[in-house]
This record gives sequence, structure tokens and C-alpha cells, in this order.
Amino acid sequence: MNRTRPETPRGPFVTTRQKVTFPSGTATLTGTLFLPDSPAPAPGIVVAGTWTSVKELMADRYAEQLAERGYAALSFDFTGFGESGGEPRDVEDPAAKVRDIHHAVTFLAAHPAVDGARLGALGICAAAMYMAGNAADDPRVGSLALVAPWLHDAAICEAAYGGADAVAEKIKTARQARARFAETGEVDYVPVVSATDPRAAMPYDIDFYLNPARGGIPAWPNRFAVMAWEDWLTYDSLAHAPRIAQPTVLVHSEDAAIPDGARRFHAGLAGPKAIMWTEGTQFDFYDQEPQVTLAADTAAAHFGRTLR
Repeated sequence: MNRTRPETPRGPFVTTRQKVTFPSGTATLTGTLFLPDSPAPAPGIVVAGTWTSVKELMADRYAEQLAERGYAALSFDFTGFGESGGEPRDVEDPAAKVRDIHHAVTFLAAHPAVDGARLGALGICAAAMYMAGNAADDPRVGSLALVAPWLHDAAICEAAYGGADAVAEKIKTARQARARFAETGEVDYVPVVSATDPRAAMPYDIDFYLNPARGGIPAWPNRFAVMAWEDWLTYDSLAHAPRIAQPTVLVHSEDAAIPDGARRFHAGLAGPKAIMWTEGTQFDFYDQEPQVTLAADTAAAHFGRTLR
């Protein structure tokens, strides 16, 4: 660990941040650990953000807010993303991301500033799927908070991506790209977001991702590996819900992404559950007020009630 520096608090706790590394399989992952100025070990929360994201896009923001509320919060780059090791780069692999979260929990549980008996997880957008996937099989995670959660199954993917034929075409292109990678070692990339390139994973003018003052930062390369479409589109996050007994809270909006997925996931949960409906677009929950503070407050209160 290194580069510890004091932060200016918005909440009752003064916080510090540390750059940390930890192993996940054969890769070394890099993260930021936000710690409250507390004399006793603090409850620990693993935080992760949207698909293709790096920690600086939104996970750092939520982790820092949780630290200001008394939690030791870890944001990190997944294998092959950002500052973390691993090849190939920038490949959205749900199963690999679930494994990375498991190793992040292991790191956090062993940290001397963390109470390893009180661990939670917060997932924003697509990381809601991955946090749920880990929590379903990881009893160390005692509580779950999902912010603007993207939670899909096959039916939701068909609705979101233009129907069964469009999904099948994406899967076909993914298999072709994977075969090319296996043969040549070259990864076919398209933009994650573009207002002009129809091949983009999100072919829209999305200010959050394209604005350098928001998410369009140098640390995020805005590239999507075409071979990732199959694993993304066939991942069934709603199937995790009946296996999750941990207390879970969702914060979402009818104007954000696929609210039907949040409703169906919430309905299927096996344990104590709550869902807060508020206002805002999907991207408001990444960096805008009042959505970020509302979500952080809701998550912190939920963890305070359930991590005992």
C-alpha cells in the first residue's frame, strides 16, 4: 500500500485513501481503499460500477461517500481493466468479474482496518449483476446494496437490444471475434459509446461517457471487445435472486435503465429486501446530485441496520 493522503469530508468522518493491490487468479488487481478515521476496525464494503468501467468513473465516488459515513470501502479495477493486470484487455466477462469480486472481499476481510465479520457489497448499474452473483455463493457478504441496477435475463436482453434476431446476430459476431482472437491473439474492439459509429455497444450520444468533465476521462479507453457480447447477453442475473438470503436494498428510478429487471429481481429475493424508487436518469446515479448522495445515504443506512 502507498500514497495515503487526507481527504476533505462531506460526512462526519475524515477519510484517507490508499492505493492497494491484491491477487485475483493470475492477475494483480489495483484498487483504492477509502478508510474512515475510526479508532476501531470499520465494516467493509466492496464497490464496483458499470460495464467496461474503471474505478474512477463512479466506484471511487461511492466508496468515498461510504467512507465519510464510517465504512471502509474498496473500489477496484477488474481483471484486464484500468490499472489492473490481466489479458486480454477490456473484455466484459461476467464470470471473471464475479471471481474478482470474491477476491476483493478476501482482501478486504483480511485488512487490519476492516472488521472482517461485517462485510457488504455495493454495485452500480451492471455491477449489481456481479455483486449479486458473488453474494449468492459468498456467505461472507452480509448485506447488499444495488444502485440504478442493470439486472437482465434473456427476455430483458431481447427487449433492450432489438429482439431475438438482433441478439442472435450479436452472439454470432461475438463467436467470430472470439475465433479470430484464438487464432491470431488480436481483439476486435468497437467503441462502448459513440454518437456516430453504429457498431458501438451503445450507439448513442451519452453525455456522461463522452464529456471529459464527467466520464470521458483518459483512464477509460471507451472500447468494447466484440467477443464479449455472448457472455454478456447470456448472463442470467435474475436467477441469482432466489439464492440471495442477505438483506438487500435497491435504489432505482422508472426513468433509469430497465426498471422491470429491478422489480423482478427484487420480487425473487429470498431474504429481507427493500426497493427505493426515486427520480433521475441512469447516468444521474453515476455522478449527479441529489441522486448520488441519496443512494449513498440509503446504502449506508441499510448497511448500518444489517451489518451487526
